[in-house]
Amino acid sequence: MERLFARASVSISDLKKNPTRIINQSEGEPVAILNHNKPSAYLIPADAFEALMEKLEDYELSQIVKEREHEPSVKVSLDEL
Repeated sequence: MERLFARASVSISDLKKNPTRIINQSEGEPVAILNHNKPSAYLIPADAFEALMEKLEDYELSQIVKEREHEPSVKVSLDEL
C-alpha cells in the first residue's frame, strides 16, 4: 500500500462528478486523488501551493548561496551603494 500525504482521498471518478463539492468538503486540507486505488495527484488549496512554491524558491536560492560562498567577493561600503 502506498503512503498518502493527505487525510482525505477521493477517486478520479468522484472528482469528475462534482469537483466543487470535493473542494468545499476538503475545508482547505489536501485531498489525495486516487486512480485504481493509487494516488495519482493531490488537490491542495491555492494558498498552500503558493506557500510551497515560495519555500522551494527559498531553498533553491539557499543552494546558490552555498555554491557561491567560497567564490571571491568584492567589498563595498554602504556609501558606495
